Amino acid sequence: MSVRQIILLRHAHAEPPAGEQTDDSRPLTEGGIHEADAAAAWLKSHGAQPDVLVCSPSLRTRETAARIIDGLGGSLSVTIDGRVYEATPGDLIQVLEEHADADCVLLIGHNPGLETLVALLTDGTSDHGRGMPPGAIAWLHVDGDATIEPGAASLRHFWWP
Repeated sequence: MSVRQIILLRHAHAEPPAGEQTDDSRPLTEGGIHEADAAAAWLKSHGAQPDVLVCSPSLRTRETAARIIDGLGGSLSVTIDGRVYEATPGDLIQVLEEHADADCVLLIGHNPGLETLVALLTDGTSDHGRGMPPGAIAWLHVDGDATIEPGAASLRHFWWP
């Protein structure tokens, strides 16, 4: 393996909390469904072929993941990992390193962890994230033999709906 690909996807727009509803049980909005479908179409048009899809246990990330899987052809299984919810960049790096044998990992999660991780991996710093609106994708390349660490990645694509 010469290059590892890491595709970071922020969940699409979710409903605001209603009443006693918990943050992790918020579903996608109608617009969020369209964003997730657009993200899936963009990934497919750019040849994304993830070996692994890891996602936060929140409803909005699981719904985003389902739309992505459908858009990519429906054969990808999802690993739900509780560490992705409210994750720090360090948590996310640990999750990604556990899938070091995969050529391409797609991770669906939340801000501020994702945008901070992109800045950390590409620029080596975590104080000036690029911002990741709902449905945004950051597609990174890491040398196949490199450890995932600050400054180790290059940004291949950055897209949002």
